[in-house]
Amino acid sequence: MENEALIDDALRDRLSALYRAPGRHYHGLAHVEALLALAGEYRPALSDPGAVEAAIWFHDAIYDSRAKDNETKSAALARESLAGRTDEARVGRIAAMIEATATHRVPDLGTPGANRDAALFLDMDLSILGAAPEAFDAYEQAVRREYAWVEEPAWKAGRGAALQNFLARPQIFHTQAFRERFETQARENMARSMERLAG
Repeated sequence: MENEALIDDALRDRLSALYRAPGRHYHGLAHVEALLALAGEYRPALSDPGAVEAAIWFHDAIYDSRAKDNETKSAALARESLAGRTDEARVGRIAAMIEATATHRVPDLGTPGANRDAALFLDMDLSILGAAPEAFDAYEQAVRREYAWVEEPAWKAGRGAALQNFLARPQIFHTQAFRERFETQARENMARSMERLAG
């Protein structure tokens, strides 16, 4: 089933309005558009491109930097909004992909194709880590603005811990395609960021 059946113009407009909310310096429409562009690029590798595109549209639909349940709420919004547009199992896979952005660990969705889609979706979401240094730095500044309410010592500790978590993984990216394209640069970017936080 093509994506149009899942995300029609009315739903796209509703979601776009959420992504345009004030205070979204990184987790806004440009982030969604960047992921949709990657999904287009890797479309031949996706077993259900429409489901991945829906997951992209919904994954940060609910975003409050003070909250701990954004992924759960975004997944719930997807379940509610997509009910009746496709079968329940497919909606469940979309919701599971969204929930997985909390940990960036690939969920078991029951089939190799669905699992590969989830891995590619999570890699797309993290691709900014392996962007060119200036793009990565702009992303970090944008995220810092989203957390402007956090005092600097707490920000440095929290951000440092998040980066350390990724750096400690044997591989940041789940798929070979994204590892080859982004892994080395991601590690360089995050090491540079860690130095700045410590400095």
